[in-house]
Amino acid sequence: MTRYAASTEVTSARSRDEIERTLIRYGADQFMYGWQGDAAVVGFRMDGRQIKFVLPLPARNDHAFTHHSRGVRTADAAAKEFDQAVRQRWRALALVIKAKLEAVESGIALFEDEFMANIVLPDGKSVGDWMRPQIAEAYRVGTMPAMLPMLPAPKGTAE
Repeated sequence: MTRYAASTEVTSARSRDEIERTLIRYGADQFMYGWQGDAAVVGFRMDGRQIKFVLPLPARNDHAFTHHSRGVRTADAAAKEFDQAVRQRWRALALVIKAKLEAVESGIALFEDEFMANIVLPDGKSVGDWMRPQIAEAYRVGTMPAMLPMLPAPKGTAE
């Protein structure tokens, strides 16, 4: 199966610009992006929620870029393959964000449902970061975690 946008000529910068324009069109009131090492980050605020997507980027020295079926690629050919892989990932992220926003706009889904894994919690982690270990543990032990015990309301407060 071929990856979405595997042969795209759209630059990463144009995809980031498209993501920003899409977010503005659907009502975001903040936008940022950056990169460090092998990942890029896109963040925005919408519906009172901070959302963060971490886009894994390939390693420049990955064998898939430095070699082909006949041996080692030239440095220029390897750079071209790497750039193509980066462009493909940015196009895929633009598609994902646009599809989620359109699902919300069309009434197919709720904002929190579409972006739940990417909502940033007060400690800076995403809901997905927080939930993945809990889900893995629930499957490992075969039961749901115990509920927190209900404490009585402090005196003088409404229940």
